[in-house]
Amino acid sequence: MDIIENSRDGALVISASGRLDSSSAGELEAVLPVRVREHEAVVLSLADVPYVSSAGLRVLLIGAKAAKAAGNKLALTGLSPAVREVFDISGFSKIFTIESDVEAGIAAIG
Repeated sequence: MDIIENSRDGALVISASGRLDSSSAGELEAVLPVRVREHEAVVLSLADVPYVSSAGLRVLLIGAKAAKAAGNKLALTGLSPAVREVFDISGFSKIFTIESDVEAGIAAIG
């Protein structure tokens, strides 16, 4: 999994690419909870993530809890139809702010 970070319009944008599964979830887990504690607004772009397993969902939930505990906001963007289906079935669509693209994510939590 590749993870790229940059600042945009007052938010930290984290762009992930590759499968988010048990073999790669640790890479995102090393970054996401720390960043959501450090930044008031974080947008995680999953536009280049074709697959999210239960291990990936766990990492995202850890990030969401870390953001909430810090009083900060996290938005997810760019979910493919397959990934969106996983979120809908698991109920994660109700937990996260999910937007179509980074700009909409920044607007939603900014």
